[in-house]
Amino acid sequence: RVAYDSMEEGACRTMQDAIRRTGMMDVNKKFLLIDNENMDELSIRLRRQKSPDIVVIDSFQYTRMTYRQYIDFKEQHKRKLLIFISHAEGQLPNGRAAKGVMYDASLKIYVEGFRAFSKGRFIGPVGYYDIVPEKARQYHGEE
Repeated sequence: RVAYDSMEEGACRTMQDAIRRTGMMDVNKKFLLIDNENMDELSIRLRRQKSPDIVVIDSFQYTRMTYRQYIDFKEQHKRKLLIFISHAEGQLPNGRAAKGVMYDASLKIYVEGFRAFSKGRFIGPVGYYDIVPEKARQYHGEE
């Protein structure tokens, strides 16, 4: 089960269109779009039985968490996979707390030009994953 906490955009039309476009409606019972739930509310949700196993939080800056609050949240939900999306300045997260989260993370993924680059210890066979292969090759000048 996966939850996507859309803190930045909420459940606006563009988010709903993206969910339909990517086929997430087909996994209806396994995917939950959360409309701008703050971190206290999200924490309560994650303590419930049958709560999501994976949580995407978009974006870290909208949580308004300090690094210490992030550590506390992470410790409270050790059995969950927490994925934080972050605003960036170049290839680095925007803000001191977000940079701390990056250094704490097991895996860091930087996305540019339809390509996701692994910046952690696991890089896979080529070090990146093409989200939209033909557009990634075009963006990176490989066609």
